[in-house]
Order: sequence, then C-alpha cells, then structure tokens
Amino acid sequence: MLDIRTYDAQAGGNVLYKALAHPLAAEALAGLAAGIRAAGPVAVYDPEGMFAMLRALGPDLGVLEGVYVHDTLRVGQESAAGPARALTDLPESGAAVVLAATFDGARTGERIAHLMPPGARFVALDALRLPDGLLTVRERYLDKLNFATNHAFFRDADGLSTRLVTANYWSRYGAAAVRLWLRLFDADGAVLATWEETVPGDEAAIVIDSRAVRARFGLKPFVGQLFVHAVGVAGHDVVKYALDTYGTDGNRSLSVTHDANAWPSDRYANLPAPDRGEDVVLWVQNSHAVPIPAGAMSLNRMGRETHVPIARAVGPYETVAIRVADCLPDLAWPAQIEFRSGRHVVRPRYEVTGGGRTRIAHLNVERADLRPDPGIRDLASSLGRGYLLPFPILDPARFRTIVQPVPMAESQADLPLRLDCFDAAGRPTGQKFLGCLPRDHDLAQDLAELGVPGGHGELVYDFRDGGEADGWLHALVRFVARDGGHVAETSFGAHIFNTVMTYRGEPQSYSGPPPGLTTRLFLKGGNGLGDAFCCLIYPASNPWRAESRTVLSLHDAAGRTLAETGLRIACSGSAMVWPHMLFAADMLERAGQGGYVMIRDTTCRLFGYHGVMRASDGAFSLDHMFGF
Repeated sequence: MLDIRTYDAQAGGNVLYKALAHPLAAEALAGLAAGIRAAGPVAVYDPEGMFAMLRALGPDLGVLEGVYVHDTLRVGQESAAGPARALTDLPESGAAVVLAATFDGARTGERIAHLMPPGARFVALDALRLPDGLLTVRERYLDKLNFATNHAFFRDADGLSTRLVTANYWSRYGAAAVRLWLRLFDADGAVLATWEETVPGDEAAIVIDSRAVRARFGLKPFVGQLFVHAVGVAGHDVVKYALDTYGTDGNRSLSVTHDANAWPSDRYANLPAPDRGEDVVLWVQNSHAVPIPAGAMSLNRMGRETHVPIARAVGPYETVAIRVADCLPDLAWPAQIEFRSGRHVVRPRYEVTGGGRTRIAHLNVERADLRPDPGIRDLASSLGRGYLLPFPILDPARFRTIVQPVPMAESQADLPLRLDCFDAAGRPTGQKFLGCLPRDHDLAQDLAELGVPGGHGELVYDFRDGGEADGWLHALVRFVARDGGHVAETSFGAHIFNTVMTYRGEPQSYSGPPPGLTTRLFLKGGNGLGDAFCCLIYPASNPWRAESRTVLSLHDAAGRTLAETGLRIACSGSAMVWPHMLFAADMLERAGQGGYVMIRDTTCRLFGYHGVMRASDGAFSLDHMFGF
C-alpha cells in the first residue's frame, strides 16, 4: 500500500499529496532522483514529515544513508532508512547529497549550512514547484487553491465518446481569470496532449468533448485519463463535473457519471457482480507516476476475506480494463465486490456491457476512519427519522427501480434498514423492513414487488432486530427500462435532511449558522444527446416547510440568465423536471451547447438525480446531481 496521506473527513485534503502527485511535479521528481542516484549516498532532512510521501510517489533515490529530524520526539521513530536520527548527527553522515524534504530550499539550506557533511551537495524540492503561471496563490505554495485538480476517465474509441461538462462556479466566489491546464494520457500512460483552455467568467459553461480533442490534436482512437488543473480559482479547490459517455456510429449507449473523488483510498465499494448476459469491467487507472506492482490490488466478494489479486502490474498513468469474471468467475448479481486498491488510484469507474449497450458508473470511497455511532440508535425525537438516503422511483409502467444497500466503511458489519416510499405529493405509499443485513448480503430490492407508484424511496435505519450504524449509509440504485432494456445506475449516501436541530454536522446544507437550509444544484443540458431531465426530491427527516420555493433559471453557455420559472415540491415529495417543458423552445435554442439550468432554493435542501433521455431508441442516463 502506498505510504501516502490523502483525505481526512475532518482536516480535508492533504495538499502535499496533490503537490507531489501533479504530473509536472512527478516529471521534475524523476529528474531530481536521477541526479541524486548518480551523486552517491543521500541523507534526508525531513523537517515537516514530507519524506514518506515523497518516497512513495517518486522513483528510487539510490543509497539512502539516513533520515534526520530536528524534533526530539521524532528521533528514533521508524523511517525509510531505519530509526530517524538527530539533525545534529548530520555532519558525520558521510552523505554525498543532503536532500531537504521541503519546498523552502533557500531558507532551509542557509539554516543547516553549518551541519552539511564535508563536500556534500544540498538539494530541496524547489525543482518540483509548478511554474508560477500555474499557481493561484503564489505567495504560499502549499495552498489548497494551487492544486484544484482532478482526474476524468476519457475515451474516444470503439464507437464510444466522452464529454466533460461543468461551469465556472469559481467566478461566484470572486475568481476573475480561471483557466484549465489539461493533460491527456493514453491507455499505456503516454502523454497524448497537453494544453490550456481559458474559462469564460460569470459562471459560463465548460465543455470538453473527446471528439473535439481528438480532432484538435489529430489523435488516433484512445482510452485513457484526463488530468484537469483549474488555475485562478476562488472559494474552494474542488473540480466538479458531469461526464457523459455516449455512443457514436450506431452505438446506442448512453450514461453519465460525476466527478471522481480526487483522493486515493484503501478500498472502494459498490462494484456489482455481472448479471446474466452482462460483462463487468473495472477500469483501473494509475493516478501516479510510479508503477503498481502485480498483486498490489485485489478484488473480493464484499464481506468475505478471500482476495483475488490483480495479477498484472500497472504502469505509470496506465489505464487497464480488469474483467470481473476473470477474477471472480463464480460471482453473479446481486453479489457485491470490494476493490482493495492500495491507494494507487483515484475513485475508479466500472462499465457494464449487455444487450449491445454499455453503462458506466463509479465506485465509492470506503471509509477506514469510521466506527459505529451508538448515538444514532437514540437520536433525539427532534431529528425525526434521522439519516435518509433518497432516490427516485421512476414510473413503474416504464421502469424497474432496484435498490441495493452497500457497506461503505471498513467497520460496517451489518446494515439495519427499512425502506420508506412516497408519491410525488409526499404521501406515504409503502414501507418494508429490509432486516439487519450482514456485510456480505445479496439483497437487491425491486420496488415493483412493493406495488408502489412513481415518486421516491428513502432508506432509513431501523434497529428492531439490532445492528449498528455510523451515518455512512450508501446504496446502489439501478433503473431498468421495461421497453428495450436500457439500464442506468448510480450510488450515493445518506444525510439528515431538513431539520432545525443538528447532529454531528448534519444537516450539511446550512448557509451560515442553522437554521437556514438551502439548495443549489446544476442540471446540464442535453447537448445533443437527448432531453435533459432531473428528479428533484424534498426529503425531510422531520416535517419542515410544507412546500419548497424552488427557482429554476436557464443559462446559456456564457452563463447569462435567459429565463426563470418557479416550482413547489411538497415536503417528502418529488418532481420530475424537464427543461424543454418548462422553458420556451427559442430560449432553449439560445442556451445552445453547454446551456444549463441552475436550481436554487433558500427554504430547504433538495436532493436530485439528473440525466438525459432519448426518445428515438429509449436510451437514458441517470446519476445523482451536484451543486456549486
């Protein structure tokens, strides 16, 4: 497992990880390491505890003489070269090179000049710094805004293309000159193209289409990954996007997934085993410039400790398709699979092929830091039903809606759950206790068996048969068209929704101190793939306002508001939203490619699922929405 620190729920992302994992920093680190290896033994001064991550993400430095620290409490602690030594011992090290694991080389070198071994050369990490033109906050290198980066699965091959869509939401926080630095890697990890794109201001759309990229650079068909670095941002360092995968040249495929979590994890969950007639491929994309050794990653049935190693090595930035049936040949839907990635990859995608179509979705980060919370069992009555996981129930005459609870923390041994269903007006339509499900359960509840109408369902904790909870409740939801068999699926987690009272940071949608729940959701346009739509859900753990006061504004590609309309959704109700039915045709035409709808509500928190539906062949996509 890579010795890296990436993301912590309390502290947020580790900026050093992003600084070292950036492709330009990785290139510079390779050159620095080559020079160190050629010079001879190296002593490392590690003032800030950076060296373990530097070593994990970089090539071999050669003969490592020792690791030196100035903190007496760290002396003797295990390091990459045995117990850490006192900095005062550095002059006797005999090292030819002293590497200071810091980006502040000039000041550090001056301060320890009198401790340098005779004839030794001093180097630091300054050579790894990104060019000033790629920095948002030049005066503070390890500022999180300097590393607003993310990865995207990107493909233009075999009748399938991809399109990344988002908007310049940083402009709302004061960013005036945002641009994107982009690097495209092919399946072997080779660089296909590196370029920059200027991002218009005022919340303008951002659209990067694989066909346009391929034509621009004269590329052959490719499958790989796109590294995105947003420069000049404000507000936050998260790069959010929706990613369409769509068929060309007669391929009828259509699916959508959202931004990858930008932090590698030990484990990922909600990888489904193949159903009859399906083939499931796990796309493993090495997020780093160091190879993944053969056997360093594995698959296992969720809840079972029999691991099947991925036998092949994966090179730097390489993209590899791992066929699930080759690793776990006897496993079939509704069995679930856990992917142990060793922190080598950013949240991976999986692709399901069946009936001549493909659908693509993402795995979710499985939390290693969570433990069961006894307080959830005895939540105050003011929090009502507590944690809810809302999802749409599409028109039963046209679609099957299937929900499968997924363990999403390493410590989850069971899931005590109930399913509550509501119609569009917020009236209860059905309920089912799902049981205290074991970690290796294979339940996939088809809502058709409950005979409920369209609307939405909510998974909630129910402790009647015991069990534990940690608030990190997740599920995979699958939607199957009855006519034509097209399928879409998505996954997300639970929150406490729309309560005045709070519990451990929930609800999360307060604008300022509570109360004051709000909604801001992004609905991308169909962009020539079909009719855009979304299902907006007004979940309430405890009764909130009787109706939402939702405003939908249509924006063109430049971010200008073209039209607005209002919507009222009943508490515990839902609404299907079709922009082509809400806005005039001439307005939609003016919105054009990249046009989108912002969904705003200052009275409650709504949750949504968005997609595109194509009338010509019944293809549709569906995934949960995100906000800016």
